[in-house]
Amino acid sequence: MVTLKQIAQKVGVSQATVSRVLNFDATLSVTPQTRQQIIETAEALDYATPRARRARAEANVQPPGRSIALHHFLQPEDELGDPYYVALRLGIERRAAALGLDLVKLFHEDGLSDPAAVAGKAGMIAIGVHDHDQIDWIRRHAPVTVFADYAPPDGETFDSVRSDVAAAMRRLLAALTALGYRRIGFAGWWDRDRGGRSVHQETRCATYVDWMRAAGLYDADLCLVDGNSEDSGYRLTLALLSRPLRPDCIICANDTLAVGAYRAVAELGLRIPQDIAIASFNDISAAQFLSPPLTTVHLPAELIGETAVDLLAERIAGRSVVKTVTLANAIVWRGSTRRPPEAGPPRRRAAGKGVE
Repeated sequence: MVTLKQIAQKVGVSQATVSRVLNFDATLSVTPQTRQQIIETAEALDYATPRARRARAEANVQPPGRSIALHHFLQPEDELGDPYYVALRLGIERRAAALGLDLVKLFHEDGLSDPAAVAGKAGMIAIGVHDHDQIDWIRRHAPVTVFADYAPPDGETFDSVRSDVAAAMRRLLAALTALGYRRIGFAGWWDRDRGGRSVHQETRCATYVDWMRAAGLYDADLCLVDGNSEDSGYRLTLALLSRPLRPDCIICANDTLAVGAYRAVAELGLRIPQDIAIASFNDISAAQFLSPPLTTVHLPAELIGETAVDLLAERIAGRSVVKTVTLANAIVWRGSTRRPPEAGPPRRRAAGKGVE
């Protein structure tokens, strides 16, 4: 069994701090970055708090209406490779525990073909992009569902909560061009259906193409897509930097790809941001510890998860009007790009916490 001491050693904090973070102690004064590192490390090591272990043991005796399902569009190993979705799910788990809701997890590999998977559940939260067939299944078998980090095309049936990444991409592109970047490349992926087929451009990709075309700056050779992994970011960046007229800045669809981009840049003997600037999305805890720290759009993953649970609780309580919640995001300017004057000088964190 994983211990608090093991988690504390990996993060570099005390056991007491780990315990208070994992038990959602609201009185604890700790930076958001440290808190996120602790929960990501605990999740990666599969740690369960005593409260969580008791909840699992009592799962079969929950009162009616206190059990909900969680369906994730990623498989478990894929989710653990993306700290953003780990944080989002932990936000769901944290809020569900606070409301006394038992949570049954259904990952992508479990499918949704058997209605017994959600039988007797008061409602469901669906994380991420779901294709037409999945949404149709949910409409028939789990009508009290809230979508987290995705808004279904039919906005009149289901509640949803997300951050507007299209608006964030437009702001990021406007800011980067104002800083003098012109050959801005993109590294991302296409959304896929359950059969693995590409079905449409992911929102950040589609917004990048539209904005760059409207600005007269689009070059199809600088817009590349692959998978959603560090290795994908590495391969895409090598390809972008092999162009005869290489980009002066690369936007990665998320920080995981950006980590791979950093590896490719280092392998080629180039410097960030002097030779190539890098910007990204999500603002996972590792972003501030890259060298140089990564400019990225902060998306409130945990708050998206918490809000999804609150919306579901309202629906279970009888609310019938559909709600679509859009949470704010913000560009966090760090050393991987030039910096707009209005962003001010980099902020120095406490010793051992890195520089932003």
